[in-house]
Amino acid sequence: MVSRSVRRVLGAFAGALVLAAALTVEAPGGLADPPVETGSNEESAPGVDPVHPAQARIERVEPLSGNLFGVYVASPAMGRTVQVQVLVPANRDSPRPTVYMLDGRSAAPDVNNWTARGGALSFFADKDVNVVFTLGGPASYYTDWRHSDPKLGTNRWETFLTRELPPLIDARFAGDGRDGLEGVSMGAEAAMMLATRNPGRYRAVAAHSGCYAMSSDFGQAQARAVIGTFGGDPDNMFGPSDDPAWAEHDVLAHAEALRGKAVYLSAGSGLPGEHDVPGNPDLRSAILFGGPIEAGADMCTRQLADRLTQLGIPATVHSRPTGTHSWPYWADELPRSWPTMAAGLGIG
Repeated sequence: MVSRSVRRVLGAFAGALVLAAALTVEAPGGLADPPVETGSNEESAPGVDPVHPAQARIERVEPLSGNLFGVYVASPAMGRTVQVQVLVPANRDSPRPTVYMLDGRSAAPDVNNWTARGGALSFFADKDVNVVFTLGGPASYYTDWRHSDPKLGTNRWETFLTRELPPLIDARFAGDGRDGLEGVSMGAEAAMMLATRNPGRYRAVAAHSGCYAMSSDFGQAQARAVIGTFGGDPDNMFGPSDDPAWAEHDVLAHAEALRGKAVYLSAGSGLPGEHDVPGNPDLRSAILFGGPIEAGADMCTRQLADRLTQLGIPATVHSRPTGTHSWPYWADELPRSWPTMAAGLGIG
């Protein structure tokens, strides 16, 4: 049975997402929904074995600005060329870890919000790591979908991010095999899903304002609502509501797989905070639906934190007494999460 308080939060969350869709903005960034590259309309990319994918390759690397590069990868899993952006340190004398940065719901095809709104380029400028920014994949949860979607195209992000991309990045940009993940909102749940489903791949994971019980009433409802804001069919991701795939991707149920990793979690209460003030151009969207969405994410984050405590798995948890579902708060969390991430990656 779902408690009355959880039902209230769920109703507010769903209503906020419906409002987000009506306003056609990213909660809370004020960004218009980007065009979606649909790729193949087949149920999966032709000839792709998700366990042993065909050989991916880098087609080209283009300098963007400073030490940031556009990297174009021919992905058999995705059935198309996928662009990511890679930031490398100024000092490239020795191999180094790699941090993969996942975007939120309205992930655009040409920019990652960690660079546009999260201050990631300046923050990582003096860090001895490679940083990979995903592009595209709105409402995809960066996972492998059962079927291609008429609106959202072919999504086999887990195969791409965990099997195809890392060896290419390591070979081209002197990665040393020590990988970390950081995500926000939809990307927060995706980061935790990827970490639990691929325990040997990642040493550190940070997740901000996400939900992590994908198979629960609340967890599945929020995922379906997120996908619905882009006109996608949630059944194309993990099947109907009783399909075992929903439970297979449930981080709370598989939290034991996080043992031995450096874990950082954060969320705000949803109450207006220091960034929700007059003069903020996103104030209207932050208050109208950023508050209810963040209240739901806060509940989800506390559930995962409690589960990790029950299992005796250490985690750094930052529960903010205020703060909406908006980028100024996630920009603040980037430096807060770094000591945990750096320790997990073995960076002194």
